[in-house]
Amino acid sequence: MSAIHHHLFSLLPARSPPPDELLRRPVPFRFSPFKPPKPSRLQARPPPAAGPDLLGDFGARDPFPEEIESRFGEKVLGPSDTEHKILIPTLHALSLSQLRCDPVRPSQPPMPIDEAKALMRKIVGWRLVEGEEGTRIQCVWKVRDFGCGLELVNRIFRVSTAAGHYPNLHLEQPNLVRAEIWTASIGGLSINDFILAAKIDEIPTSDLLPKKRMWA
Repeated sequence: MSAIHHHLFSLLPARSPPPDELLRRPVPFRFSPFKPPKPSRLQARPPPAAGPDLLGDFGARDPFPEEIESRFGEKVLGPSDTEHKILIPTLHALSLSQLRCDPVRPSQPPMPIDEAKALMRKIVGWRLVEGEEGTRIQCVWKVRDFGCGLELVNRIFRVSTAAGHYPNLHLEQPNLVRAEIWTASIGGLSINDFILAAKIDEIPTSDLLPKKRMWA
């Protein structure tokens, strides 16, 4: 066979084996176990650097010397006779327990009954009663026993001493405590009586009251 024929023969496609021979021929197979990828170490990102304060300082400041020299206050638009007032909350807007008892002059007249009825809405469990020395406010507690009544009297006494205004206290057997408040120096009620009543209302008494029965 010449070199030319050998070259042409090499260009022909190779003869494929018959199908039976392909089925009998073993196919090489390699099994490689699955290896999970190694977890990458996550690096914490540093917090972003604080940028410049774009809003500036909203607080009040003193004027600069240059501003004072320019007399900028006289160039502000608006009426020069503007009156500024500081509004103080009235008695009806404040909690009575936050007020203090001030001395009462003997020449001061007793509180009108209409004003007393309005202040009765700010105290709990009290009622207006008429006595020989004028109108007063009264509250009655029913406690568990005589010992609890004595403890309640002591708690009211400590609050009254701190306020500088004292009620009339009555420990009535077997388990009643009665308190009456009025200002004897003016023969009636003053704001101090309602302030003290509001402070007494804040005394904890749940541990002194009769226990409720639980029915099955």
